[in-house]
Amino acid sequence: MTAQTSFRSPSRPGRSVLGLTVILGLALVVGACSPSGGLGTVPPVEPTPSADPTDGGPDLTPAPTGDPTVSPLPSEPGASPTSGPTESPTVETIIVRTYGVLSGDVGVEGLVATLQVIPTTDGVARAAMEQLLAGNLAEGVSSAIPDGTRLLGVSIKDRVATVDLSSAFETGGGSASSFYRLGQVVYTLTQFSSVGAVLFQVEGRTVTTFGPEGIILDGPQTRADFEDQLPSIFVDRPAFGAAIGNPARIAGNANVFEATFMITILDGSARTVYEHNAMATCGTGCRGTFDVTVDYDVAKAQWGTLRVWVSSARDGLPEDVRDYPVWLTPAS
Repeated sequence: MTAQTSFRSPSRPGRSVLGLTVILGLALVVGACSPSGGLGTVPPVEPTPSADPTDGGPDLTPAPTGDPTVSPLPSEPGASPTSGPTESPTVETIIVRTYGVLSGDVGVEGLVATLQVIPTTDGVARAAMEQLLAGNLAEGVSSAIPDGTRLLGVSIKDRVATVDLSSAFETGGGSASSFYRLGQVVYTLTQFSSVGAVLFQVEGRTVTTFGPEGIILDGPQTRADFEDQLPSIFVDRPAFGAAIGNPARIAGNANVFEATFMITILDGSARTVYEHNAMATCGTGCRGTFDVTVDYDVAKAQWGTLRVWVSSARDGLPEDVRDYPVWLTPAS
């Protein structure tokens, strides 16, 4: 399990019984995401885009092909229904997402998607949750979910996933950590088109207040309930460490001044190979979506950086800079 850190989050009026203001404060420094463009150690194996990205995206994150409503319980405590013979080169795999927390300053820190390759299974929702609880996230991405949290059950009906977790899920941390762990589960399960909201249970009990600060969970939770746990510019595709193709599809949502922000792509030498402004559907106090396709120029496949940022209204300098390591390829 990824080492636990102390988390920060903006205040969420009306969501806590105690009405406390939550102060942002995450200490993990991610070298792979520094604004300088450095990516740390280059992984020895390059990511391979999916042969059949059902959503049209080239970034190694198609919609999983299994049925998320099929969630067989393991035969023994701790057993994984997705386990199989790892030595066979013919094992078919699928890709699922797990959501962790990327550290940074206010406007940069927040949830981020990472990718997991798992054996093909009919119970993809359960498999994704097992990966999340095991702490399987990209290097440099942390988790707010306490060690020892177990998945007791997950079922999906009428686009609501009911997830039952062990009592460890409620332990430790303050409001910020609690909001993040809830958000990680909600985002991980709502990657599936059949899930629009998540109902939380702990040891079979439906949760109405959660964590030491009494966070109110008034029914099933959606992604919109955890907007405070997002950076100002949230890139959901490509995921952290994914291949982005060329042209590259970049999609997510943002809450920035006048809905305008910048997209920069840097090659492995930190040379700018693409830079242009982009716009969300809403901004300056509201969160709007964006989905753009861009071309960039590299001579060979290599690791690079996708950078999103805003230009300061005061001096034009970059603000809210968030970097993603990405695999770049020449135009096809």
